[in-house]
Amino acid sequence: MVTLQLLTDYCSNPGIGLVRPSSSPCGGRRSSSIQTLRVRADSLHNNPQSKPTTTTTTSLSNSLSRRHLIADAATAISISSVCAPLIVGCGVAKSEESLSEWERVYLPIDPGVVLLDIAFVPDDPNHGFLLGTRQTLLETKDGGKSWNPRSIPSAEDEDFNYRFNSISFKGKEGWIVGKPAILLYTSDAGDSWGRIPLSNQLPGDMVYIKATGEKSAEMVTDEGAIYVTSNKGYNWRAAVQETVSATLNRTVSSGISGASYYTGTFNTVNRSPDGSYVAVSSRGNFYLTWEPGQPYWQPHNRAVARRIQNMGWRADGGLWLLVRGGGLYLSKGTGITEEFEEIPVQSRGFGILDVGYRSQDEAWAAGGSGILLRTNNGGKTWIRDKAADNIAANLYSVK
Repeated sequence: MVTLQLLTDYCSNPGIGLVRPSSSPCGGRRSSSIQTLRVRADSLHNNPQSKPTTTTTTSLSNSLSRRHLIADAATAISISSVCAPLIVGCGVAKSEESLSEWERVYLPIDPGVVLLDIAFVPDDPNHGFLLGTRQTLLETKDGGKSWNPRSIPSAEDEDFNYRFNSISFKGKEGWIVGKPAILLYTSDAGDSWGRIPLSNQLPGDMVYIKATGEKSAEMVTDEGAIYVTSNKGYNWRAAVQETVSATLNRTVSSGISGASYYTGTFNTVNRSPDGSYVAVSSRGNFYLTWEPGQPYWQPHNRAVARRIQNMGWRADGGLWLLVRGGGLYLSKGTGITEEFEEIPVQSRGFGILDVGYRSQDEAWAAGGSGILLRTNNGGKTWIRDKAADNIAANLYSVK
């Protein structure tokens, strides 16, 4: 299952919605994995000179201002190539390598809301949550066909207008982090959410959270702080000994190009299944990695001349890298490295903004002006999918 969310402008048909596959009853093998492709878009209709920008599920504050909505509407898209209880509104795919048709389902949110993250409950794949700016929290219990607003009383009692940045589930336990600093927890699959107090001394803004086990989670700030909890968030232990800024101040003479211009925050950060992280500096002139057990983030020179747009993990443990202005690179081999090779893609001249692997063979890439690419051989070759060609928007993120 692949889900795209995008923000765009439809002057003749404003509104917010989901698009899902539609046709006759489904067939094909069951899939035990869910892939989510989350998309945001600036309005190209009202602002034809808007340029692609990117964000991951972290959706940092400094990048949010660059992609604020000019549009009056948002759309979310769901694509399915296999049928299983995990997939709502599943239609018959033409084959396991092709996509079914699309239909739009509108979302009940105000114009100007930016959608930031989506997650489904593992024990009930029809039950999911969609969150974003202006304290937006939507819930679905039919796999995404319909969404209803949810409120958090403990958050509404304050004067802050929270932006919910990230959501994650493990079993029935779920976590939400946002800005200003807020942490929400559920033990009943989101039927009720409780507020967990946080220190106001946290370095940076919380931009990512990952549910890792019973009452356990991992939280990341945009300044590189990583915290872990095993008691439902009442105590947090620092996994790194210093922020990225402090690390670079010690290592600026170590040959990391551009480190002296580091502004102290990440542009994007992505986590691998084994708990490793890769993050791109806010200027895109180098990247950093962290593996469990390391005391500090490790800075790396970029492997290409152009600035880095985004980086993430392949299903085989290797890295992918996107550069500004277009260009996809895959690391040579698996693990952390500074050696990459360029992969030709037919992006029609628009930059690719994110990549997501569903398996070692299948992956999706999304980018400017509705570019949607698919590979079935681990990234060696990519085929353009025209499903989003008529969408005047940039597709920002694949999850």
